[in-house]
Amino acid sequence: MSNIKRTIILLYIVLVASSLYGCKKFLDAKPDSKLVVPSTVGDVQALLDYYPRVNNFGASACESSADNYYLTDADWSALTNPDNQRMYIWGKDHLFTTSPNTWGQLYDVINIANTSLLSLSSIERSSANAADWDNAKGQALYLRSQSFLQAAAIWCLAYDPNTASTDLGLPLRLDPDFNKPSVRSSVAATYQQIITDLNIAIRLLPVKPLQVMRSSKPAAYALLARTYLFMRDYNKAGLHADSCLQLNSTLIDYNTLSATATFPFKQFNAEVLVENFVPVPPNLSKVRAKIVADLYNSYSSNDLRKSVFFSKNSDGSFGFKGSYEGSNGLFGGIATDEVYLIRAECAARQGNATQAMTDLNTLLKTRYSNKIVYTPLSAATANDALNIILVERRKELLYRCLRWMDLKRLNKVGANITLTRTVNGQTYTLPPNDPKYALPIPEDVIALSGMPQNPR
Repeated sequence: MSNIKRTIILLYIVLVASSLYGCKKFLDAKPDSKLVVPSTVGDVQALLDYYPRVNNFGASACESSADNYYLTDADWSALTNPDNQRMYIWGKDHLFTTSPNTWGQLYDVINIANTSLLSLSSIERSSANAADWDNAKGQALYLRSQSFLQAAAIWCLAYDPNTASTDLGLPLRLDPDFNKPSVRSSVAATYQQIITDLNIAIRLLPVKPLQVMRSSKPAAYALLARTYLFMRDYNKAGLHADSCLQLNSTLIDYNTLSATATFPFKQFNAEVLVENFVPVPPNLSKVRAKIVADLYNSYSSNDLRKSVFFSKNSDGSFGFKGSYEGSNGLFGGIATDEVYLIRAECAARQGNATQAMTDLNTLLKTRYSNKIVYTPLSAATANDALNIILVERRKELLYRCLRWMDLKRLNKVGANITLTRTVNGQTYTLPPNDPKYALPIPEDVIALSGMPQNPR
């Protein structure tokens, strides 16, 4: 059998299993051991390399719910899927009624990772295959942790050490047996699983991947830094961001880009540590989603991001064109610019204004026009540095599916950010720390599993 045919068969079996694990009739059926097909490290790697399912879905709901854009009444009314309309106004339910939806897509990836890990446990690790075996296991653990973290950003409240042990977390499916029921864990258990997976992955992954569609040691350090940042553990977030940058600190000089290009960035560009393509939902399309005016105006005239990130619409508003996917897709992976900002923020929060501003200026120097000598930003105090860094974080990382989690974690420490949208004369608000920051789990999943729904 050819490798291509074998890959297709393996993937089909895994995806059928992942799509059916919640169905009652399949819960009643005896599992067929013959479904466990991957028998070599090459088989496992083939599953992990299937880009359309493994790297082609991400957490667009986080960006749809965030405050970087707005819709006109006409554009909101023209959305044909009511899910997208309700998500825009932070509706209390029925946000994921279509199939496939984000929940199913993320758990498909988790199931592929679990199938890979189970298969590897029955494949002998030898001196002949040790490097490939370790790499495949590290990739599977990375993919599982990435999907859990993306899911937590959508369906869990912000991590709070005082309530994390009782706040509703995710169903932590750690093997591909779809006969096992789904049970929600706590937020604390969810994040601990992510951390455990990434710590093991770091030990197994290579420093340089064959291609950034595969994860690597720097990528795993970066995802762990992001995880600890979401948990507001700034010491560990900063340490892991530093570990990443010690291995890969490459930045793009935006002076080398064409501001007039339809999409100025190339996919898999030099800053990308790991790829994750996020399809653009209709409410975030370039011509429909308008960038909030205050955000657009916060970029100075010699800030190249103002021209490479945005294109002007016929009505004078601006749309986003600066995706690291080099297309209409959103970039949901991790790039070095984010890691610089994590390390800078953590330094500021730990009182080191000098280090914080050094990191920030290292990044910004590559973002400003070289026709004018760059003047480094300065901060008198660590708190001043933090405020500057948080502004630049939003400007640098918009449309990366990160703002929603930033709103959650920042409101936990008193940012007091209230979101407001007006549609057809009706104003909708989302107060800080509102329960609706944890979006509703798809109703069909709740009905089939019996898991508790997120409070509204």
